[in-house]
Amino acid sequence: MAKLKTICSYLEKHLKLGVIPDYSNALNGLQLENGGEVKKIVAAVDACLPVIKKAVDEKADLLLVHHGMFWQGAQKIEGCQYEKLKLAMDNGLAIYSAHIPLDVHSVLGNNVLLAKAIGLKNLKPFFEWRGIQLGLRSSSRMSRGVLVERVKKALGSEVHLCPGGPNQVSRIGVITGGAGAEIYAAAAEGIDTFITGEGPHWSYTSAEELGVNVIYGGHYATETFGVKALARHLAVKYKIKWDFVDHPTGL
Repeated sequence: MAKLKTICSYLEKHLKLGVIPDYSNALNGLQLENGGEVKKIVAAVDACLPVIKKAVDEKADLLLVHHGMFWQGAQKIEGCQYEKLKLAMDNGLAIYSAHIPLDVHSVLGNNVLLAKAIGLKNLKPFFEWRGIQLGLRSSSRMSRGVLVERVKKALGSEVHLCPGGPNQVSRIGVITGGAGAEIYAAAAEGIDTFITGEGPHWSYTSAEELGVNVIYGGHYATETFGVKALARHLAVKYKIKWDFVDHPTGL
């Protein structure tokens, strides 16, 4: 058993929540408190109602997510929002969210873990965003086809390819989640192949015009790595149980 406040204090420092910028509605950190004790952590990508129901069924005390409950901003506590909060509170389930701080973490982050799962070497930060480097780049050389197969294997799912760049790749950029709209910035930094989760429709045609390959791996699929690694890390540190709730969106 661990104290919720102890875990939150550790995460505040370990993830540098007070230093790393994010979107205002991310509300990184503890979003819902419980009675103060944690025996089991459940990790998930989204703090949605089906995930909360599964976490309660798993008898979790702490739900650790990448996307928290308040992306839509201030809302009336009614309907599904009421149901989520009531279900969690009635069952002593605390909810903790870590968004950009978990994407960019050098050990437990979505970017680094996806890049390593693909087998990319010589990783270096790239893409300046609000004073931080949001992604990773690699000088790994291989054929585009080999890289696509590696990404598919790492994600365990199909990907969507825009073959706008060279068949032999050597300057690969990785930003998980919904970074496809940053195709112009990636191209400006010399990236020939950009791996991300999803992007707007125009990002495909723009990539073709810019001469850049884009591998769209899925927003959800590219962001399962961090919450799993963080939950596992906390479970070892505090000698408690953990599990992962898989609720893919297909996007």
